[in-house]
Amino acid sequence: MARYTLLEAWRTRFPIILLIAVALLLSISFFVEALAVTESARFQASAYAAGMRLAGVFIAALYVLVSISREFNDKGFDIVLALDLPRAHYVLGRLAGFLALASVVAVVAGVPLLFLAPWEGVLQWVASLAFELAIVVALALFCMLTFSQLVPAASIVAAFYLLTRSITAIRLMGAHPLSGADSLSHKVMSTMVEALALVTPAFDQWTETAWIVNEPAAWHALLGIALQSVIYVLLLAAAAMFDLYRKNF
Repeated sequence: MARYTLLEAWRTRFPIILLIAVALLLSISFFVEALAVTESARFQASAYAAGMRLAGVFIAALYVLVSISREFNDKGFDIVLALDLPRAHYVLGRLAGFLALASVVAVVAGVPLLFLAPWEGVLQWVASLAFELAIVVALALFCMLTFSQLVPAASIVAAFYLLTRSITAIRLMGAHPLSGADSLSHKVMSTMVEALALVTPAFDQWTETAWIVNEPAAWHALLGIALQSVIYVLLLAAAAMFDLYRKNF
């Protein structure tokens, strides 16, 4: 299943789409460099890194959603289930292929940065982006297998990513309100936000552009990101398998 997933990506011109995104954002970064009065190299690296991070998430998540949706619509999923293949093997095989694609996206996105920033910060940025994309593709696979519809699955993935990118800011606003800090509603909302922060990754602290333009992060912080990524991917894979086994096709 993993080999089939990679072969499908090659035949649907996934690499071409990725290279076009890299070329486009690299061109935009050169434009930003030309506009900058001072520290043009820093502005160029920042513009490319920030844009490529979002583009990588969009491309990886959308490919997973469209790939599984196409398999549902073409009845390929029914054919796979008719074979002597456990459903867990299907989920793990597809997930392995998607994780490999996520790693490819992160590496390709980081290659231009080697010419714009120090290699240590670029290496950390690429590794963190790969971990971030791993969670995104695992969530996209889970949502698509659960809802079987492209729009609901894409909406949940987008909402989850926006939440994880803004959860730290939401916590700060909740901790320092302008008024009504002692009200019951504020306490309830603050408790809910803290509960969400415990179960969601803070993506705003992952794949930081500051690692490239300022100073590299501490390597132990990257180990924490890797550990969180493994935990979330395993939980999402288990949830996808549980939901798939309980369905009758």
